[in-house]
Amino acid sequence: MRGDGAAPIDGVLFDFGHTLFAHAPGPEVLLVEARALGVDLQPAVAAAVWQDIELAAMDPAEVALGRDLDAAIWRDRWALLYGRADRLVAGLGAALDRSFHDPWAWVPYADSEPTLRALHDAGVPVGIVSNTGWDVRTAFSVRALDNYITAFTLSWECGVTKPDPAIFEAACAAIAVAPSRTLMVGDDPVADGGAAAAGLADVLLVDPAAPISSNHGLDAVLARALT
Repeated sequence: MRGDGAAPIDGVLFDFGHTLFAHAPGPEVLLVEARALGVDLQPAVAAAVWQDIELAAMDPAEVALGRDLDAAIWRDRWALLYGRADRLVAGLGAALDRSFHDPWAWVPYADSEPTLRALHDAGVPVGIVSNTGWDVRTAFSVRALDNYITAFTLSWECGVTKPDPAIFEAACAAIAVAPSRTLMVGDDPVADGGAAAAGLADVLLVDPAAPISSNHGLDAVLARALT
């Protein structure tokens, strides 16, 4: 948490993944999709393949390709990254790609909808700020949660990624609230913590490992924003 907690809050920014929404863990998805293709994988094998995909995705040379800044690069690179699973089961990479870009597969935490609704009903502008090359609006719109969102600031559209202060400044401008009166809610102390350098009033971090069916500590958002 940044600051002494006294600054009034007129607007709230949220990260997307592992803050408001979560997806089933990669190893679980591998097992399910492989089974749908007629192959039963051992859990240890699925975990190892998923780790290989994650490590490849975070390799500095891979990150430098800029998939969070260009939707076409995002599509191409993730198809290749998930395709690393094809050495186990033909077609498994494409199945993973579909799952992780399926808006229905991204599930809101138990307290996401009530929190967004309460902020909306109180007249508090809400923005989504996310590092992504995929249009995460779809995960909101299929559940009509986009009705509670004032603006989406996505890295592939604004040309800058968190933790650069510029993306937070753009997100605050999109909801028409000064950074000094805005709360940032996320799960990554580095990426989301960059809001502090942009002068946001506070940064609230939630647990990215929380079960999807659980409350995600978002009552703290209402306590901070509505009091």
